[in-house]
Amino acid sequence: MNRVAGVDGCPGGWCVVLVDPDGVLAPEAMVLPRFTDILALQPALIAVDMPIGLPDRAGPGGRGAEAAVRPLLGARQSSVFSVPSREAVAATDYGEACAAALATSDPPRKVSRQGFQLFPKIREIDALLVADVGLRSRVFEVHPEVGFWRLAGGKAMTLPKKVKSASNLAGLDERRVLLEAHGLPRTLLDSRPPKGAARDDLIDACVSALIGLRILRGEAQPFPPEVVTDRHGIRIAIWA
Repeated sequence: MNRVAGVDGCPGGWCVVLVDPDGVLAPEAMVLPRFTDILALQPALIAVDMPIGLPDRAGPGGRGAEAAVRPLLGARQSSVFSVPSREAVAATDYGEACAAALATSDPPRKVSRQGFQLFPKIREIDALLVADVGLRSRVFEVHPEVGFWRLAGGKAMTLPKKVKSASNLAGLDERRVLLEAHGLPRTLLDSRPPKGAARDDLIDACVSALIGLRILRGEAQPFPPEVVTDRHGIRIAIWA
């Protein structure tokens, strides 16, 4: 399959938007329970909003990838999650994760409850990339707000997607207009999200798919630009 998969984590597993680089097939949205289910579709490339590459120690603000993109986003920079160490992410108990994070960060810092909820999905992707070196040329880390910044010509979105954990319709509409301008059909952008996903999950998977097309075409930029890898040789970079 030549299609590109834009992927965002969601309550049902993974919200996936498939786009055809040639524009022949219409974009398709779905929710799949496991990341291996996405691989089974055999997309040419997967652009996923989930940290890839885990440091042994976390510096101020997480990895260098987070530090590189935050200044681009203005008021949206709080959307960039600080990724802790591999040891912290490996912990399945919140208290143990905090203890591991404190011992492997400079300055010492615990993990947030919200961040801890992402750890199973981070581990899911990490295990696949550690085991299969070939996947590393097909699976790339992206971030929705960095993607929107790129599509908007280097301007951060002015409105948040959520306000007090609830969807912000004006913020979602701001992003839909931009996605439509870059070729995604309004029927997809206005559609009910697949079961197991929320509106913002669908929008984030859409922008991830468009950044995936940029990566496939050799147009995307890694943040940071220098090659930084974790202990397994997995590159740590956010692409846009």
